[in-house]
Amino acid sequence: MTTAHICRRVLLGVAAGGLTALLAACGGGGNGSSSNNNSTNNSTSNSDATGTKVTAELSDFRIKLSTEKFQPGQYTFTAKNTGSHDHALEIEGPGGENRSKTLEPGQSTTLTVTLKSGSYEVYCPVDGHKDLGMKMDVTVGGTSAPSDNNTTPGNGY
Repeated sequence: MTTAHICRRVLLGVAAGGLTALLAACGGGGNGSSSNNNSTNNSTSNSDATGTKVTAELSDFRIKLSTEKFQPGQYTFTAKNTGSHDHALEIEGPGGENRSKTLEPGQSTTLTVTLKSGSYEVYCPVDGHKDLGMKMDVTVGGTSAPSDNNTTPGNGY
């Protein structure tokens, strides 16, 4: 092999490695999650689970949180789809808008957010589910929202 031939092969290998790194950095997406750029912190990875832990049970058609009292700070919500339809968890308020990926029945994920003082709406952003009763209001840093709001089933299909 000539030196020029070896140089071409090395250059081709470096270019392929660079392209691979670029594609990995761009990410694959496709998991159905989205977030607003106002988001303070949005994570759906179990490895990043930090802060106060809260369970969010998503069923047909209601949301039940494991706590009703919130103080400003970081929370990791574990969203569990216990229903028979796809669901997701969205938290919208002064800390921004944070959304989990869409979960099939039986799946779960985590969503880590930083909550600031104020009122938040917690709901399922899957088409029409919010209007079917998958929503609740929570207050951070004050008195909790009425407790009957998070256990009342929606109207169903």
